[in-house]
Amino acid sequence: MTPTERHISRSEAETEALAARFAARLQPGDTVALYGDLGSGKTRFAKGLAAGLGVRETVTSPTFVVVNEHRDGRLPLFHFDLYRLRNPAELDELGFDEYVYGEGVCILEWADLAADRLPERRYDVRLSPGEDPNERIITIEQR
Repeated sequence: MTPTERHISRSEAETEALAARFAARLQPGDTVALYGDLGSGKTRFAKGLAAGLGVRETVTSPTFVVVNEHRDGRLPLFHFDLYRLRNPAELDELGFDEYVYGEGVCILEWADLAADRLPERRYDVRLSPGEDPNERIITIEQR
């Protein structure tokens, strides 16, 4: 793997498939930080990643609960949606560090809202619109 990869997805199914392939390289303790505007495909990427880890449960964005735990895959998956985070102290209340520095995989939607709390070693995944309405440019950087 190169430190930075660039992919073009032309559909939600392609985004999920890319994320599922990406999941094969994940190890215990990995964090995947997702960046992108509303509707850019962050949750779709998270669904694909979960499928790639073998999660059989339904994966939805944890917007109102902040974190969903999925323990039925190859590795435990902790799916965060930080969109409604009011202040960084809420991360302490959730036990954020125990998740991020634990033995599972963390995927963080709206990771920019916790920028100062992200582990140095992580994957940054940026999703941005392409030329056509269904197209997404997905950049994966290993840090």
